[in-house]
Amino acid sequence: MVARQSQNEMVRVAMRVPLLERDEEHDLAVRWKEMKDQQAMNKIVTAHMRLVISMASKFRYFGLPLNDIIQEGHIGLLEAVSRFEPEREVRFSTYATWWIRASIQDYVLRNWSIVRGGTSSTQKALFFNLRRLRARLASGHEQLSEHVIFKNISETLGVAQKDVELMNHRLSAPDTSLQAPIGNDDDNGAAKMDFLVDGCPLPDTIAADAIDDERRHSWVSNALNVLNHRELFIIKERRLSEDGATLEDLGAKLGISKERVRQLEGRALEKLKSALVKSDHQLALEAAHA
Repeated sequence: MVARQSQNEMVRVAMRVPLLERDEEHDLAVRWKEMKDQQAMNKIVTAHMRLVISMASKFRYFGLPLNDIIQEGHIGLLEAVSRFEPEREVRFSTYATWWIRASIQDYVLRNWSIVRGGTSSTQKALFFNLRRLRARLASGHEQLSEHVIFKNISETLGVAQKDVELMNHRLSAPDTSLQAPIGNDDDNGAAKMDFLVDGCPLPDTIAADAIDDERRHSWVSNALNVLNHRELFIIKERRLSEDGATLEDLGAKLGISKERVRQLEGRALEKLKSALVKSDHQLALEAAHA
């Protein structure tokens, strides 16, 4: 009750403050910008608090305290005063509206849900316009299905339809804890987090991959032993290095033509292939006799 009375009193005080004429507003803005006249700044802020209250009331349906929303709008108003350039001959209310709305929207996005949403410009537009657009489409003479409504909203805002459906679900249902019990039986100990699917590989899969990687590394290391020094150098420079040397570079280092480097590389690859096939055949024989 006390908070409501304080809120009503704040609104009454703001509504009693007279609006500024264009010339007076310009003079106050110049005094603040050039001389940092605190009294001039306070007068501009006080005269525009009704604008803050009016804009804050449009966000009351998000379930946040109106007083807090007004305070955030006041922060945006102060930011607008500090950045306003009176020489541009623009009314302060036109400029301040953007800062007030931005400050309130940021507050709503940070406090509406424990799960952060609206991290991109399109998601913010969807968050703040979905309810209004859906209500407008649903109030038409023609009864539209949800699919058609979501499609129209996605086309209007330029977002994917699946994003519209996801945001609609978030706005329709409150946040729930992953530790909340499932069902009415508090004794079963089952919570929502118990049914979350872990996308990580299973332990046996991790172990199998590690064994396979170790085996492949051993095969390649043994196969490289069949190459002579020059062939091994070419394979390492051409196939096993991150950049991969060119035939011309290797030819210059070895004192041979690039065509000879290509021939040596081809012969080395054939020797490696034969060695790997032999290792695989030998492993198959060992497995068959195990």
